[in-house]
Amino acid sequence: MEKGTIVRFDDVRGYGFIAPVRGGDDVFVHANDFGDQRHSVAVGMKVSYEVVQSERGLKVARVTLDPPPVSLQGAASAVPAGAGSAPMEDDEFDVLTVGQFEASVTELLLANAPTMTGGQIVQARRALIALGRQHGWVED
Repeated sequence: MEKGTIVRFDDVRGYGFIAPVRGGDDVFVHANDFGDQRHSVAVGMKVSYEVVQSERGLKVARVTLDPPPVSLQGAASAVPAGAGSAPMEDDEFDVLTVGQFEASVTELLLANAPTMTGGQIVQARRALIALGRQHGWVED
């Protein structure tokens, strides 16, 4: 399987193009090639695919959306400078304000789940803030 990134995709017209990681010409992909995931496709998503040569050029024979990478790096950078910068003992942990926690969660979701809607992000943040309050990770 080849690896690539969706560089153009028009859901209305039902097609787009994948840029191969290895370089070379972009590969045509039809929306139907994604099956049930058709409406989840967005520019920037990583995919695995098989390619064939058609009369009009390279096209996808089979494609799957790759899961987004799990990274806390984007979330850590969303915390304002100076927040939690005091040295901690082994049995202590950094408590964030709700605003700091929201910013971190939002950045994490945007970086790792680009197809989430704004409403879904707000819903996920509310649930995570409630969990954070239960465990003492956030304070008002």
